Amino acid sequence: QVQLVESGGGSVQTGGSLRLSCVASGISTATTTVAWFRQAPGKEREGVATHTKYGDSVKGRFTYSKDNAKNTVYLEMNSLTPEDSAMYYCAAASGLWYRGFDTRPYKHWGQGTQVTVSS
Repeated sequence: QVQLVESGGGSVQTGGSLRLSCVASGISTATTTVAWFRQAPGKEREGVATHTKYGDSVKGRFTYSKDNAKNTVYLEMNSLTPEDSAMYYCAAASGLWYRGFDTRPYKHWGQGTQVTVSS
């Protein structure tokens, strides 16, 4: 059974930083694309990062990394703005073949962790 558990969200002020973690079980982060998405109220789910791609709105501020030995994926978020406020999800595809932001190839999703940035 595949399980993804996010953590690390919270409330910060503009310009602050957070580090999100996604611990995976039932899959290997070495052989599976695990992506970060986010969704703000009233907005569509947006791709944030994979190991080869960043969303345009986060380039230069967010950094994706993973520790395959720990089966964990991270998202380091810097220079946060209120526009980054959202529920952040990690999601796993069925392999490394897909590295984009279309949600359809991602079959497994975590429960999300809330990020709130105040001005």
